[in-house]
Amino acid sequence: MARSVTLGALASVVGFLAFVEFTSGVLQGYYTPMLTDIARHLGIHDADVNWLEGTQLMLSALVVPAFAKLGDMIGHKRMLLISTALTAAAALVLPFTDSFAVFLVGWALMGFYVVWLPLEIALIWSRSRSMEGRSVITARAAGMLVAALEAGAIIGALAGGALIDVLPLTVVLLIPALLIIVCFFVILFGVKESPETAGGTLDTVGLVLISFALIAFTGGLSMLRLPGGLTSFWSWGVVLLGLLLVIPFVLWELRHDDPLIDVRMFRSPALGPVFLTAGLFGVSVLGAQAPLSTFARTDPAVYGYGLGTTGFATSLIIGIYLIAMITGALLFPVIARVTTPRVTLIGASVLVGIGFLLFLPFHDTYLQVVTNMVLAGLGSGALVAALPAAAASAAPSTQTGVATGLTNSVKTVGGAIASCVFGIALLGGAAGAAGAAAEGTAGSLAGYMTVWIVCGVTALASAVLLVFVPKQAFTDNPAPEAPSDPRRPRLT
Repeated sequence: MARSVTLGALASVVGFLAFVEFTSGVLQGYYTPMLTDIARHLGIHDADVNWLEGTQLMLSALVVPAFAKLGDMIGHKRMLLISTALTAAAALVLPFTDSFAVFLVGWALMGFYVVWLPLEIALIWSRSRSMEGRSVITARAAGMLVAALEAGAIIGALAGGALIDVLPLTVVLLIPALLIIVCFFVILFGVKESPETAGGTLDTVGLVLISFALIAFTGGLSMLRLPGGLTSFWSWGVVLLGLLLVIPFVLWELRHDDPLIDVRMFRSPALGPVFLTAGLFGVSVLGAQAPLSTFARTDPAVYGYGLGTTGFATSLIIGIYLIAMITGALLFPVIARVTTPRVTLIGASVLVGIGFLLFLPFHDTYLQVVTNMVLAGLGSGALVAALPAAAASAAPSTQTGVATGLTNSVKTVGGAIASCVFGIALLGGAAGAAGAAAEGTAGSLAGYMTVWIVCGVTALASAVLLVFVPKQAFTDNPAPEAPSDPRRPRLT
């Protein structure tokens, strides 16, 4: 009876949100097989496709804090609807333009979908407030949502690869836009609003300050990837400007009565390591996917490394990796119940680290690469599900949306930094590949080794950070709060 009640409560909380995450997964997997076709359609070089990823990551880092805060203020469902409408409008632009500039803007604006998962976790946490075992329900719900996301990514990748071979690009690009429109009505009629909202006003000054900081920082990283960017004073100057602009933002937020981001949360012994883990996790989950795909496609007979796989064989590696992520997401609440969420997070981070470091000695065969990806995928799936749920359970009751959103924002910034570093590392060795043509892979084996080392070390570093989290964090009976914890009432 107790189990049936728990399952019933879980189903009532998750509801139609699984379809929303399925749609999100489709968007993340659908376009990957057709990026070359998109480049030909727009009349650009394959290397310029990187601008699509960079602009969308930049927008993602900007919108998540604002939309998460607005979700806490006026309702998480309402912000889900607004972000879905904006994503649909942007997706409808893509099929009907052959201008790279217009396509780039539309592609960037599609990045509004990144706020869906943190808003959903905050919505679940809010709606489960009166339920017994709230942390368990939230963790299980997060696992189900991530499983739906990864299932959507698998189906999206397979569908995108199959459709681009038989249908015109315009029709292929129209399909995800129609799916997002369906998603909008699913949210409108199927999802219930948060029972309580925090109210307040949006900190527009803080939003402007952090926007300038993120635009400058990510813009500088993009400039570093341009020819001569590494030796350009202006490129490094813009990166430094972005970092320096964080200082006035922090000072403003500390003085504001209702800040956009309560930066005191970063001092929380439970939340601080979660945010840092999210940033380090973004290095591998967002920054390493393209290098892993290009490594598999690299012809060892020409370059002396790689697997030389076909497109379909490469998609199987990606599919197995995503299945491992689904498994990890679903196993997280089970293992967390036996141990603790904190211990499970540490174990997931270690798995990601081991998976990537195993690439150093074992990368010569298809089986070796698949094995490494499965290990990394199991840990990654658990982290994708666990980090927003852990942030929600450790955050102040009026800041759940902000806390879960911050995990995505910090993860995105980590991915943006990694994308720049990995691009430079792989490009730096291009000329050194024996017999490599200019249009071949842009990396060397040393460059790929750099990718694997960085991903493995950052994952293990996050595991070390989580060791210092209070033992009962992210549960329904957390440890006593430290004086610096943001949930401590502030004197006014």
